[in-house]
Amino acid sequence: MLFLYNWSSRLYAELFKGYKAAWGISKQDFLNYPQGSLGYAMGMFYQEKGFDVMPKLENHDVFHLLTETGTDISDEIAMQYLLFGNGKISLYLIAMLFIGTLIFPEHSQYYWSSYRKGKSMHKFYHIEFKEFLSESIIELQNTFYNKQLTLQVNPLKHGK
Repeated sequence: MLFLYNWSSRLYAELFKGYKAAWGISKQDFLNYPQGSLGYAMGMFYQEKGFDVMPKLENHDVFHLLTETGTDISDEIAMQYLLFGNGKISLYLIAMLFIGTLIFPEHSQYYWSSYRKGKSMHKFYHIEFKEFLSESIIELQNTFYNKQLTLQVNPLKHGK
């Protein structure tokens, strides 16, 4: 299943994210961001997990950090449930939900709680987080978990 996930996520990036530009930031470049920032947390994530940056899928790694979801195969499926709860719908997501639920029915409670978690959060699945790499990861997490707060985007600071 892990092989299938890794293969399919790379294929998904090429076929369905072709319009999207890769961030062009290396693992080492992420570590140059200030400690406590989303960018630095990304660098530590890649370093600690031994992962490489997958071009065009950087946002997915941000989702792991913001939602504190692991990277085991059951966690990857739970992430799809969380994103579904957050409002994202895609053919890839639906396929992962279906296949993952069939193969790992013993994690159904985890998947259901991930769905509810995604539903309870501010919508974030559509945000391009490259603009927020210098921001505090704690403040970003607090914003997405607390629907009373709103995410303030400074157009000058974030290059818009």
